[in-house]
Amino acid sequence: MSTKPRSPQLDDTSKAIIEQLQDDGRRSYAEIGKAVGLSEAAVRQRVQKLTDSGVMQIVAVTDPLQLGFYRQAMIGLKVSGDTRVVADALATMPSVDYVVLTAGTFDILAEVVCEDDDDLITLLNAEIRQLDGVISTETFVYLKLHKQLYNWGTR
Repeated sequence: MSTKPRSPQLDDTSKAIIEQLQDDGRRSYAEIGKAVGLSEAAVRQRVQKLTDSGVMQIVAVTDPLQLGFYRQAMIGLKVSGDTRVVADALATMPSVDYVVLTAGTFDILAEVVCEDDDDLITLLNAEIRQLDGVISTETFVYLKLHKQLYNWGTR
C-alpha cells in the first residue's frame, strides 16, 4: 500500500505552461502559446483549469525586507494531541506564511515574517505558545536569505 498521494495527470503541454509561468509569472498567454504550440485562448483555458483545480497559483513574490518586515524565522513546534488542529490554528495567523506537518524532532514547522524582533517575541508568547497542544517551540532566526526559488519545474 502506497502512502504517496495521487497527483493530477498533467500532459506535457500543461507542464510546459507551468514551467513558462514559473520562469516569468507575467508572461502573456500569447507568448506562452507560441512557446507551447497553443492559441492564446487555449492557454488561458488551461491556466484557468490549473488554478481552479489547485495545481498552481500565480502570485507576486516579494522581498520582505523592502516591505518593512525585518525579521523572518522558522519555528519548530512540538505538539501533543492532533497536530492538524495546531497547524490549522497557525495557518490563520497573518504573520505565519508556511506551515508543514513533519516527522522527526518537530511535529510542525512554521515560517513567520515579522516587522522586528519585538513583533516576533509577541507572536511567540501571545499567540503561538498559547495554542492548546503546543509543548515547546524552537525558533531559527533567519540572518540572510541566501536562496529562494520557485522554478523547480514539473518533473
